[in-house]
Amino acid sequence: MNLSVKHLRAFVALAEQRNFTRAAQACHLSQSAFSTLIHTLEEQAGSRLFERTTRHVELSADGRRFEEVARRLLADFEAALADLRDHALRRKGRVSIAALPSLAAGDLPPLLAAFRARYPGIEIALFDLLADGCIDLVRRARADFALAPAPAQAADLRVEPLLRERFHLVCPAGHALAARRSVTPQALAGHPFIHLSRTSSVRQHLDAALHPERLEGVMEVEQLATVAGLVAAGLGITAVPTLALFQFRREGLVVRPLQIPGLSRDICLIRLKERGDTAAAAALIEDLRAHYGDGRAGAGTGPGPRLKPRQPRQPR
Repeated sequence: MNLSVKHLRAFVALAEQRNFTRAAQACHLSQSAFSTLIHTLEEQAGSRLFERTTRHVELSADGRRFEEVARRLLADFEAALADLRDHALRRKGRVSIAALPSLAAGDLPPLLAAFRARYPGIEIALFDLLADGCIDLVRRARADFALAPAPAQAADLRVEPLLRERFHLVCPAGHALAARRSVTPQALAGHPFIHLSRTSSVRQHLDAALHPERLEGVMEVEQLATVAGLVAAGLGITAVPTLALFQFRREGLVVRPLQIPGLSRDICLIRLKERGDTAAAAALIEDLRAHYGDGRAGAGTGPGPRLKPRQPRQPR
């Protein structure tokens, strides 16, 4: 069979109007074109769907059986088409993001809130994971894109640099390094250091930039909030990138730029090469590009003034 939606619409119009002229007008067709559609439908169905007289057009027994199916098919088609339009116009949809915890808890919440206000029909899913976990979700198509450093093996991925972060020393206000305007690698030697775990991109970037030198690590933890608490308690100093500084905005801590050659972290927009962007994902990507248009991380990049006390934002 080679039938189309036009045939179904013509059938339903004639079933309602019971008149070829009025039905053709309802379909915005000439009467001859309309009659051809009905004839083709009956021919391919192998059944007479309408009983015709000089005065009346009525559904046949087969026509009455087909009417319910035809109306349901048209309704399903129109609903599917409306759903596609809603997605294309960003009235509906879903976008799934995998992001580093420092981004997921810091920069992203206000961006996502603004996005949600503009597109209330789009559902947002956020996965806050370390870099390897973010890339894994993209590769398994569970996330539309990731916000993370580029992996070493990226042949199957589209990697778009979004911003570059500097690293900063965080120490107690009374620490010897707090008086410096900036801190060199040599200045870190001999000071107890609070590390993030070796699986974190922060730790990996720091170790790579300092190699072969090693810091005097006294503790290694998983969460930035824990690092902040340990540093505030005077157990050591630490180094974090710009987007993580919001975790350290507390009384008694100071921030100083780290002057270590090669120590920066590129946050990239990472997607599968073989997968196109949905309309919802494209809209959020537009917002991210606009937000990070200069390619630099936001607050906290100055010469290291003491951070004003502020209630820290908690991860979702």
